[in-house]
Amino acid sequence: MPYSAASDPLPVADSGQPGAAEADPAAIGRRVRALREARGISLSALARQAGVGKATLSGLENGLRNPTLETLYAITAHLGVPLAAVLSEATSEPTVRGAAVSATLLEVFEDSEVTYELYRMRVAPGPGQLSPAHQAGVTEHVTIFTGALRAGPVDAPLTASAGGHLRWTSDVPHMYAAVGDEEVTASLLLRYPRQ
Repeated sequence: MPYSAASDPLPVADSGQPGAAEADPAAIGRRVRALREARGISLSALARQAGVGKATLSGLENGLRNPTLETLYAITAHLGVPLAAVLSEATSEPTVRGAAVSATLLEVFEDSEVTYELYRMRVAPGPGQLSPAHQAGVTEHVTIFTGALRAGPVDAPLTASAGGHLRWTSDVPHMYAAVGDEEVTASLLLRYPRQ
């Protein structure tokens, strides 16, 4: 079932910061449940496929948990939709956070065969973040503005510094880590082929 951002608006909760809003856990939960049910997948089956605890998924669907970026990527990959399908058609810019990455959705745009998501991304110094595999054929394109970033497939990460660009197919587990003690600022473009 193709995803269309225009037909699936989701509200977000305002964080009070200009240009950014934390994604609303209750709205995300409603969207995850609706997508799961539309595909005829049980809660147990999706939890197992995504590698997420059943109680965690249930809490997320009921709006009781604020999901991490890693959890949302694992779930959306197994639902076959881009991350934006569970975030919003934003009137403001929703932000999701993971262990090291903070990503603010700027725009979702589509052509006849592909959905694109554009994010402003920050990667904090430290041990980094592991991201689960996306659905088949998804690619990530990162342009680094400040700092240096190591990112890409876990078994073959790439490195670039300010002014550089990284690209990889992200249908395998992949990682993001700042190189050194400086926070990385970058843009992240995800390309999702329609299934």
